[in-house]
Amino acid sequence: MTDLNSKEILLKENEKLRFELAIAHETKDARTAQLLKSEERLALAMCGASDGLWDWNIETDEVYYSPRWKSMLGYDEHELENNLNAWTSLVHTDDNPYLVNEVQTLLSGDTDSFEVEIRMHHKMGHEVYIRSRGFKVIRNSKSEPVRLIGTHVDITLQKKAELFGARHSNILEMIAKGDTASAVYTEIALMYEERHLGMRCSMLELDGRKLLHGAAPSLPKAYCEAVHGLINGPEIGSCGASSFTGKRVLVEDISIDPKWKDLKTVALPYGMRCCWSEPIKSSSGDILGAFGMYLDYPSLPNEEELNALKSAAQLASIVMDREQNQKRIRNLAYTDELTSLSSRSHFYLGVEELILISARDQKKFALLYIDLDNFKNVNDTFGHDMGDLLLINVAQRLKTACREGDFIARLSGDEFCIAINDEVNDYGAAHVAERCLELVSQPLALAGRNFTPSCSIGIAHYPDNGTDLRTILKAADTALYYAKDLGKNRYAFYDVGLTQKAEYRVKIERSLREAIENQQLSVVYQPKIDMRTGRIVSVEALSRWEHPQLGHISPVDFIGMAEQIGMIKELTEWVLKTACQQMVVWKDAGFSSIRMAVNISSSHFLDRDLLPLIDRVIKDTGIMPGDLELEISEGVVQTNEENLAVFRHLKERGVLLTIDDFGVGYSSLASLKHLSIDFLKIDKYFIDDMLIDNKAKLLVSSMIEMGHNMGHKVTAEGVEKEEQFDMLQSFGCDSAQGYLFSKPTSAAQILRLLGKKLTG
Repeated sequence: MTDLNSKEILLKENEKLRFELAIAHETKDARTAQLLKSEERLALAMCGASDGLWDWNIETDEVYYSPRWKSMLGYDEHELENNLNAWTSLVHTDDNPYLVNEVQTLLSGDTDSFEVEIRMHHKMGHEVYIRSRGFKVIRNSKSEPVRLIGTHVDITLQKKAELFGARHSNILEMIAKGDTASAVYTEIALMYEERHLGMRCSMLELDGRKLLHGAAPSLPKAYCEAVHGLINGPEIGSCGASSFTGKRVLVEDISIDPKWKDLKTVALPYGMRCCWSEPIKSSSGDILGAFGMYLDYPSLPNEEELNALKSAAQLASIVMDREQNQKRIRNLAYTDELTSLSSRSHFYLGVEELILISARDQKKFALLYIDLDNFKNVNDTFGHDMGDLLLINVAQRLKTACREGDFIARLSGDEFCIAINDEVNDYGAAHVAERCLELVSQPLALAGRNFTPSCSIGIAHYPDNGTDLRTILKAADTALYYAKDLGKNRYAFYDVGLTQKAEYRVKIERSLREAIENQQLSVVYQPKIDMRTGRIVSVEALSRWEHPQLGHISPVDFIGMAEQIGMIKELTEWVLKTACQQMVVWKDAGFSSIRMAVNISSSHFLDRDLLPLIDRVIKDTGIMPGDLELEISEGVVQTNEENLAVFRHLKERGVLLTIDDFGVGYSSLASLKHLSIDFLKIDKYFIDDMLIDNKAKLLVSSMIEMGHNMGHKVTAEGVEKEEQFDMLQSFGCDSAQGYLFSKPTSAAQILRLLGKKLTG
């Protein structure tokens, strides 16, 4: 404001006050005259101090706002109406009640003046802190106020300084109390954003060379996610460059600065036009991250903003330095110094937490207690340095043997322990143990000589062998000594019977992989007969395995195992090819009316390779698609689009589809109505009971009727008695399969049965 304007304001204020003084003398109200004289002196003083003046005439409800009053809120002299609403509409919603209450108290006569601190809206949109004072003017004998006059003082800078100090103290208190880093970072950002209008702040932590989001309360989530995980470098934005070089980086215009060429498309849509970044350093000078300040217009920082950038980075460094120190302390407490595996204390805490989670979720887990065989001889022969080298190598090998989610630790000396989480059965731990034995026993060079280490492993399960840390560790340790007694270089369960079963299962698994790869299994066939004619209409292909040493192995065992070890696709492809080739042989022999049925596992059904496999087998063998019948377990009958698409594509190829084991799975009428299938196969469970259980009989008849009503043919499996056959025939069942007609048999025997009537 110029000196001329100041003089004009002074003249106007004096003229108004002289007018009021004249009125007071005319009424000969000495008290009011005295008050007005005081007000005149106050007005002159306030004008000199550049305070804003207001004057509310209660009788006319007009309000006078001085030019200074308006200018501190960004308005020109001719703006704002001369009424009270022009004032109250600019007061912050939360502060309006305080102001109204003070005015009402003043008007009621309880006080002669008021003083209140309020927030008012600036024309440019930000808030201005105002100290508002008001005085009462009385001009009649009834002592009723006819005017209120007062001043406004802009205390924004003072208030921001107070708020900044309070926030700063609060942040130091949060650091002292050990609040989370993200919470403290957020408070630091908000503190500087509050002090500098339009500013948005962010903190990025440095993990190696990776930038990790620390806090940015006012920046868009999409931007924070885009920056999180970036590798820092000289052209990775302001913060990426600052954390890479360790120097301050000031970008005046993001849209044209080369450091932002790969990131500006993420920043500019959110109004981020400039970015100033300061490296965050530890007390020893290591770079921990970067503090960034953004504005929505191109700019370089002034001296005050530059000081704020430096102080913000220094404050953030206290938190980041603390986090780094705590991380180092945790590493010392939770990490084994020699092997870098978890320490004993960390492992115990982890297992105790795993016990709580497993108890809550009713799940199992296993502990593998591992001890190196003859480790003392290594120390005595090669020295402790070589012993430590062996432990380091063994630790890495054991870690490689673990699956994702397993927890491994070195307990002491040559003892290790692995927690196998979420055990579905008793054999998952055996697989890990086998892998440990295999990897540990790889030859190793020690002091110029080849050495082949080995270990023994004890296995215990929660909750079967213990429901607390001490008990389950004791069980695993006991099993370890049992493994040592059996000859070392092996594993043993706390339950002796499980050890034998697991060893048998591992032998099967090893042999199965070889048998599938070398096609050492065989295929047998079981006929399905037409209930009306008694003749074979379809043949189901079933895989069989005779092991040279282990003898006959049940399909229940090896098919499930093939799924677990990822060999089910290879097994299915071999069975499909073998069965379809056999079907072509029978067709060529003159039996043209039969079909070949092959089971498809639930996991394989949704595999993207299934449809190409079916196409390949049909092409390679020359079988007609309508002669191939795929039996799919009831568990895959779901209404999601992925399932429906597979059914639809198979039907488009002309392949026949059967829902196997119907009635004991999870399908529903709602699912079936969406599927294009040809057959329902009623599970043997219902067929076994229908002669002695009326409910089972009713269910079977209902399933046959329902299948027919939905346009499907129905097959009954597990038919072993003539009475079952007769009852099914009376229900109108279409076909049957079971020992009454034939057990699974060779292709040659099926050829002898083809064309014959197998019933009556």
